[in-house]
Amino acid sequence: MAAADGPVSNDREEQPSYEMSTQEPPQIFHQAERWNHPRSNILKTLATYWSFLVMGMNDAAYGLESYYNLSYTVVSLVFFSPLGGYTLAACLNNRIHAKLGRRGVAWLAPGCHIIAYIVNCLHPPYPVLVVSFIFAGFGNGLSDAAWNAWLGNMANANQLLGLLHGFYGAGGVLSPLIATSLITKARLEWYCFYYIMIGCAALELAFLLTAFWDSPGTPVEDDRADESKGGLRQVLFKKTYARVTWLCAFFLLGYVGIEVALGGWIVTFMMQIRNGEAFASGMTATGFWLGLTVGRVVLGFVTPRIGEKVSIVVYSLLAIGLGLILWLVPNFYASAVAVSLQGFFLGPFFPAVVVVATKLLPKSQHVSAIGFAAAFGGGGAAVLPFVVGALAQARGVEVLQPFIIGLSGGILLLWLGLPRMPKKGERNRLSD
Repeated sequence: MAAADGPVSNDREEQPSYEMSTQEPPQIFHQAERWNHPRSNILKTLATYWSFLVMGMNDAAYGLESYYNLSYTVVSLVFFSPLGGYTLAACLNNRIHAKLGRRGVAWLAPGCHIIAYIVNCLHPPYPVLVVSFIFAGFGNGLSDAAWNAWLGNMANANQLLGLLHGFYGAGGVLSPLIATSLITKARLEWYCFYYIMIGCAALELAFLLTAFWDSPGTPVEDDRADESKGGLRQVLFKKTYARVTWLCAFFLLGYVGIEVALGGWIVTFMMQIRNGEAFASGMTATGFWLGLTVGRVVLGFVTPRIGEKVSIVVYSLLAIGLGLILWLVPNFYASAVAVSLQGFFLGPFFPAVVVVATKLLPKSQHVSAIGFAAAFGGGGAAVLPFVVGALAQARGVEVLQPFIIGLSGGILLLWLGLPRMPKKGERNRLSD
């Protein structure tokens, strides 16, 4: 047997089999990390969820106009200023990851939050307050890119990102309730809310630093990658990446605009067009945000079963149909249910964009592309609600739903313009 084994072994070494010569070399598939394996990922995942809860709470009702005796136009600057921080984060995300890794984001983002909230507690002159929210926006931009990209590369990314953005939505629901209770029930000033935010941001700092202390360099970048490979210029202007990045960015611009415009103007719509009471109309906004939060969590488990591309088309059509009910059915309760369900089906959009971007782009581009798209989408939160306001001033608040429906149709067309989703083997080659 030994003599027979020798020639056979040599033949196998020197001459490939027919099967091997006619097929592509076998692909090496890299198994995605899981939220609970290695075990250190459990703490990291929970830390990112807390970070997004703080980000959601950051968007509390400020109550500044009466304290500073300013017009609504001047007060609106405080809503634009975080966009400056987001934009700065989009430009620096890749450099920060290359130099400091996720550990750097873990102290820099909460640190910016703490600085902003301390300044707010001091209730300084209004221009200083506007600058402080640039710091908050910068921290949000760093966290948005880092934790979306990290979880987007995990197994079961849709579910994990759905929960991540569900925590953001939960923060958005909790903060107005806390701030309103402090102001109306406890008779405290608006800035007292930020004492709570300092505590939350301090926990964020401790939680993230403990979890990501073992990530001083970016795992996204391996030894053969350099900083320019994952730079912002690459994802914006290199033909193979630019299409995905810009389509995702414009999609998020429209989506975030829909989310904030609908959540911000629905109370006025329900009071003026549906003749609702102030409290009941206010509850419709709560219903919308709760629907958004629940949709992100629940549909996060549905989306991967039917695929991101198909699921967002279905959710978009359902959201447009519910928008038509809200617009055309002159009944308060029908409108309240419709807007809550509209939020439910809009919920998974942001997580789905992140998952699609991670599948269509190489791993080295994820932080830059997602950071830019999130910052660009932040422009929708700043600009599009004011467009609705200008239209409402000229034509009445009933323009809200036609505007939302038209914008929903527009982002659906952008979604359909994305490239086909790669198969598993193609995704591994992209990651390489």
